Formats: sequence, C-alpha cells, structure tokens
Amino acid sequence: MSPQVVEAMALGRGDVFDSRCPARGILDHITSKWAVLVLVGLRPAPLRYSALRRAIGGVSEKMLAQTLRTLEGDGFVRREVVPTAPPQVTYGLTDLGEEVTAHLAGLLNWIDTHIPDVERARAERASAHRG
Repeated sequence: MSPQVVEAMALGRGDVFDSRCPARGILDHITSKWAVLVLVGLRPAPLRYSALRRAIGGVSEKMLAQTLRTLEGDGFVRREVVPTAPPQVTYGLTDLGEEVTAHLAGLLNWIDTHIPDVERARAERASAHRG
C-alpha cells in the first residue's frame, strides 16, 4: 500500500482511488446492482428470504444467496435463525447496513426521479450519431 493509504487507514479512512486499498472491495460489494437492491429492500423491515426474493424482481436464488452472504460477511446484513421446524431465517440490516443504505436509498430516489432526463440524453446522443 502507498504511504497515503497507510496514513489514511491509520486515521480510520481509506483511499478508494488506490487500487490496493480495502475500500475498493467494500465499494464493489455495496454498489453491485443486487447488493443495492437487497440493502434498500431490507430498509423498511427485516424480511425472510422468500419475501426478499419476491421484492427484488429478476434476482436468481443463487445471486440472492451469494449477495446476502457477502453483505453479511461485511457486516451490513444480519441473519437471524429461529429454531423452528423448518427453521425460519430472517435478514435485516445492521447499524452499519442502515447507515450505508440511507445513502443508497438517496441514489435510487435520484435515479427514479431522473429517468426522463437520462432517457432524453440517450435519445439525443443516438440521434446525433445517426445523423
């Protein structure tokens, strides 16, 4: 790691612009399409796996399981098992997950609000390249 990254980490920060900084892995994990949707999907309340899968259109069982494992490993999601027959597993956000999800929810809100602007820009660019 560069001296700048070592210094930043000593101060409790990373340097996401340095390819060797652990911040890059965290960024990869929380900004994948499925991770954003899982985190924001869990924001209102903890959900069981099947309810979360229904809430996130298009996610496969494999991708959802993999995403939940990754987010749990990073400390953003907690997995709670109720020892019933069969066991009931619920996923919820940790304090760290709540904090990052507040930012991600803002991003999703911005995207939802600006869809027409982005679509217009895409159409203008496509038109300029055709003509």
